[in-house]
Amino acid sequence: MRIKPPFKNSSINPMNSPSTISPEDPRFEEQTAGWKGIVRKYQNPSRWKSAWQLVNTLVPYVALWVLMYFSIGVSWWLVIPLAVLAAGFHVRIFIIFHDCTHGSFFKSRRANEITGFITGILVFTSYHHWRWEHSVHHSTTGDLDRRGMGDVWTLTVQEYLESSRARRFAYRLARNPLVLFIIAPLVLFLILERIPTPKAGKKERRGLHFTNLGILLVACGLVSIFGFGAWLVIQLTILTIASAAGVWLFYVQHQFEDVYWERRPDWDYAKAALEGSSFYKLPRILQWFSGNIGFHHIHHLSPRIPNYELERAHNAEPMFNSVKPLTIRTSLKSLGFRLWDENRRRLTNFKAVKGMKRGPQGADS
Repeated sequence: MRIKPPFKNSSINPMNSPSTISPEDPRFEEQTAGWKGIVRKYQNPSRWKSAWQLVNTLVPYVALWVLMYFSIGVSWWLVIPLAVLAAGFHVRIFIIFHDCTHGSFFKSRRANEITGFITGILVFTSYHHWRWEHSVHHSTTGDLDRRGMGDVWTLTVQEYLESSRARRFAYRLARNPLVLFIIAPLVLFLILERIPTPKAGKKERRGLHFTNLGILLVACGLVSIFGFGAWLVIQLTILTIASAAGVWLFYVQHQFEDVYWERRPDWDYAKAALEGSSFYKLPRILQWFSGNIGFHHIHHLSPRIPNYELERAHNAEPMFNSVKPLTIRTSLKSLGFRLWDENRRRLTNFKAVKGMKRGPQGADS
């Protein structure tokens, strides 16, 4: 991914300097020093935009549950399409929840916490616990020496070659599309998000327990209305589709061929954001349901930008709008990427390491 970085002197109009400077260029470091001033312009949440996003997301979501209730007596062929549509709104609710954890949805911290807690119950994720875990993801993206929390399990070629057969099998299994996008997301949201991680603090643990209680109360309420069997089918349909879509979005945002990975001494935050996160250009309707999260390079550079300001930032700033986008078609290539090749500085597949032996940085035998 190649970008047109900002200029250190903010009085210079980037539009008057059309040349693209690659991250390897010595001038890149100097010119990216101005990025903080650029993103600051878009970090102001709008109370009305946020309120409207809550209305146009939560009201249809609740309405779909009502329609599904009345449709059960007619035909399940009506219920399932409504559940699929509800899954789209589920993804959009998660984006609102996600913004709240970054403190970017409202100016008020209290408003973010209340909204984040409520939306967290709807998307089976604890506000305080996930906020803590996700902050680690943002501070370690692209750092080969700090993998392991909030990311997709990624081995280097050398690590894979040095792994035992059991570990290689586990890694291949984890990278299988069926496991990665269907089974693992359900395990994540139904089981793992219900249990605090060992390093979680008291606040995160308490928040998780309250979220679990909220999920239980909502589930009991819906079961009393729909009946257990009908609720289970509808809820699992929504959660399966929404979680699969969410994990896919996260995967392609950080698993593309020339993504940024670096060892800790050479790791750089701005480069990790702009080169280690993709611009996923989606059709308008999918962009709406995914809350503009396709502008992930901007989000990682500044998580304090509300989701409804990401597109405006992308269109207004040459620093962002010159990033080469991934489309649905080109993103499908990411399915074949399995390992990070430190020599070639790109993700590669299992076939590329077939026949290799252990050696420095996975060099060919």
